[in-house]
Amino acid sequence: MAPEEITTLIVDDHEVVREGLRLSLSRAAHIRVVGEAADGATAVEMAARRRPHVVVMDVRMPGMDGFEATKLLAEQAPDTRVLLFTAYSDRSLLGKGFDSGAKGYVLKEAPHETLVRAIEKTASGEGYVDPALMPAFLAGRDPGEILTGREREILQLLADGMSNADVSEKLFISQETVKSHVRHILTKLEADTRTHAVAIALREGIIE
Repeated sequence: MAPEEITTLIVDDHEVVREGLRLSLSRAAHIRVVGEAADGATAVEMAARRRPHVVVMDVRMPGMDGFEATKLLAEQAPDTRVLLFTAYSDRSLLGKGFDSGAKGYVLKEAPHETLVRAIEKTASGEGYVDPALMPAFLAGRDPGEILTGREREILQLLADGMSNADVSEKLFISQETVKSHVRHILTKLEADTRTHAVAIALREGIIE
């Protein structure tokens, strides 16, 4: 479950975007904005001090971009989760965002309800991909951009009928690590269950 109150940090190099986001979030009683930053470096510094539950992070910024800031946050403030806040034209960068450690993606033009849901899901650790981005996320892209090599390997083993314990033993990793990978796979493929994830992956040619 997401915390009762979700603290957020807004990061965007355009003041008008930050203002719009702040106003939108002020309509959600359980979300509190604890700071704003105009670039990645300031965002990392501020997040390390204020420890927000979620950083709503622009992708393209001068200096340190959202991906680099997300990587640093994963190291310096591991309890803070990053929701990338992106323009539709950035949809080709989805895989890069997840590789950098982001938990979710939401479009800048997303309606208020979608934005709030994205923050709630990200705060709870489930991750989120804006529904409007899912077709671009899955269609016509190198499957390797969707899942990491280890995630594809685990999904293939699940498709072969292995349990978490079997996968753990075969790959010499803990069952907790397997569960974490499975959660990421479900989020990235927007699947409800492992079976659903396997079906999507087979259909998209991610596994055989």
